[in-house]
Amino acid sequence: MLRRGLLFWLSRVGVLLVVVCCCLSLLYVISCSPHADDPMAGQPLPRPGGMAIAGGPSRPGGIGGAPIGPAGREGFQALLQEREEQHRQHIASLKKQIAQLKEALQERSEQLKGIQNSLEKPAGRGTGGDVADERSHSDLQEFLRSQLSRAEVHSGVRLPSEYAVVPFESFTLQRVYQLEMGLTRHPEEKPVRKDRRDELGEVVESALQSLNAPNQGGDRMKASKVYTPSDFIEGIARTEKDKGTLYELTFRGKQKLEFRRLVLFRPFGPLVKVKSELVETANMPINIVLPLSQRADKFKQFMHNFREVCVKQDGRVHLTVVYFGRDQMNEVKGTLENTSRELNFRNFTLIQLNEEFSRGRGLDVGARAWKGSNVLLFFCDVDIFFTADFLNTCRLNAQPGKKVFYPVLFSQYNPAVIYGSHDHIPPVEQQLIIKKDTGFWRDFGFGMTCQYRSDFINIGGFDVDIKGWGGEDVHLYRKYLHSNLLVVRAPSRGLFHLWHEKRCADELPPDQYKMCMQSKAMNEASHGQLGMLLFRHEIEAHLRKQKQRSPAKKA
Repeated sequence: MLRRGLLFWLSRVGVLLVVVCCCLSLLYVISCSPHADDPMAGQPLPRPGGMAIAGGPSRPGGIGGAPIGPAGREGFQALLQEREEQHRQHIASLKKQIAQLKEALQERSEQLKGIQNSLEKPAGRGTGGDVADERSHSDLQEFLRSQLSRAEVHSGVRLPSEYAVVPFESFTLQRVYQLEMGLTRHPEEKPVRKDRRDELGEVVESALQSLNAPNQGGDRMKASKVYTPSDFIEGIARTEKDKGTLYELTFRGKQKLEFRRLVLFRPFGPLVKVKSELVETANMPINIVLPLSQRADKFKQFMHNFREVCVKQDGRVHLTVVYFGRDQMNEVKGTLENTSRELNFRNFTLIQLNEEFSRGRGLDVGARAWKGSNVLLFFCDVDIFFTADFLNTCRLNAQPGKKVFYPVLFSQYNPAVIYGSHDHIPPVEQQLIIKKDTGFWRDFGFGMTCQYRSDFINIGGFDVDIKGWGGEDVHLYRKYLHSNLLVVRAPSRGLFHLWHEKRCADELPPDQYKMCMQSKAMNEASHGQLGMLLFRHEIEAHLRKQKQRSPAKKA
């Protein structure tokens, strides 16, 4: 069917080329013939002996009986020569076009001949195309089998330490028991993600089909027991990210102390190149929107980082500050004016709102206040410290109409706990170390985000009815999750939340107050550090006893 279609296409191309050649020939004939509006058309051409032909014989000695002088004859000869030169140039142009068309026709004919030969070869060989497909399929099967042999399935491999072990997670039909608890922080849970539920459901279903198949383990006899989902006891699974996922499932057997174990392996295929593109960020300004109420001292600290990173290093940033109330307004305004005067920086906007503080309201007002073209927005807080690398990460992971970026920032613990006392706390720049005893990835926070203004407007913006602390960022995040935009969620090594004492107001509703207190507890110190604080009296007592025993041992 494919060969017949191509032959039909070849014949149509050949007819088309013939028609083109005929049209060119007709154009050549028309161009060489005299035109009605030509000044020479319809006029007699001079002939030797003073005769002229103008549609019929004429009397000797002139045109239409009028005598021709030397000047008239020379004029006609000049016009004739000019006309001949024009015809010569036009003919040369047509010949050049014809030569180009012939060359193109020859090239196209060779291409068509090659296509015909490629069609005839499989026909002569029978199943040449099928052989190539089978070879490709065989190569893929061989690669997948090699993944199985490389994985830790049939036997263990030597590991350098306990940290190199890839742990299993166990599961039943209803629950998953996991070491990596994720955002839910639950050691056991129903799988929240649909792809995870579908994955485990597919594994159990495939195992049941295999167990109920006629042939089991080389036994030709049909299995006497029909296995059902109620026979499934538990399974374990683990993923080696460069090889595949191993599943071991256990089912009840026919007897009370008999079990049936099935091992399945889902190998990962080879890497596939999806896209390669050049991203130019020179013309990608960022509008940092900062809601603020009082806290002028923290704003000075924020502006110190802003001056170093945004003004001196990046140079493509606009700052929009939305200030609530009048208290400390002059201090904030003075800080902005000092930065403007000292660094000749004019890319900032200060908006004052005489109303109760609402982070969602402030960010919404700041985003909509932009009057230029579509701009990349970075919703920020006054306790945030970021680097120039983060600004480029923000630009690379957001795309209008396609992607929004929700970075996971590293939240700093209380420096007084980390370093023992306030006297030993180093400067802020030296505190920004990503370790388990200095902070944690704030994966439950969604307040810092990079998105284009057009996407923010189209999604509906913030819920401005939410007052006080928390909640507004989660609502916006869920709006994007329910849209067709891709939400990029990843840890960012250049974005830090600086520790500050958190106060949870009594006026907050119960759910917001609970969220605030949970955040306060998590921000204070690590699990081990909190334990040391809790048992510090016992530790001090132990140290005193040890100190008292030392002199006795020496004696």
